[in-house]
Amino acid sequence: MNLAVMQSMLGRIYDTPIRHPVQDFLLTDRALLPAGALPAAEQLLVSGEGDTVYLSLFVDAAVLARLASGGEPWYLSSENLADWLTALEGVSHFQYLTYHAGFDRPVSLLELELQAEVDKYVSCLEVLRVQAPGRFPSEVLPQLFSSRFQLDPQLPAHSTARYLAATRGAARFCGRLDRNLQRQRDWRHWLSDLRRFYRWPVSRKLALIESLN
Repeated sequence: MNLAVMQSMLGRIYDTPIRHPVQDFLLTDRALLPAGALPAAEQLLVSGEGDTVYLSLFVDAAVLARLASGGEPWYLSSENLADWLTALEGVSHFQYLTYHAGFDRPVSLLELELQAEVDKYVSCLEVLRVQAPGRFPSEVLPQLFSSRFQLDPQLPAHSTARYLAATRGAARFCGRLDRNLQRQRDWRHWLSDLRRFYRWPVSRKLALIESLN
């Protein structure tokens, strides 16, 4: 699955228009990254001048090459999951930031990471529903939010704290989504919950997460 297909999938799930095709902002050559950039396989690069925001999405060429060689575009397995999630995270950041920028809404780093973790869960469910119609992929939630989750030790402390907060918050929100969906199998209600959450300010999202058991 290429990045354009991922972006289209997120746009359809959240009912958000694709105003800026992600492929037009893509970098794959690490040599083009600014000095001091993190050694991550995916990074959203943002800078501003006045009211203008400049964006580029870096996804390592090796990640994209492995995904392209994987055959069926709507297929997930243990072999391609890590690369698929890396690319999806970048597309999620890009789509979320460009959507909210269209309404002049500020977006925090915590908010970007929180939504990306939710998007990983949502997108895996979507792909696995296509891959195996009629089967609820109950393995997605524990696989994405397992206690075995580890962060890159090269991350600075403030980034580590933010990623941990985003992952824990997303696990609680997605846990509620997962329980409701398994109990009711009402995909329309599930989508409505997701779309409201996507549009809420981060303060409201965090208040909801804090209220969940």
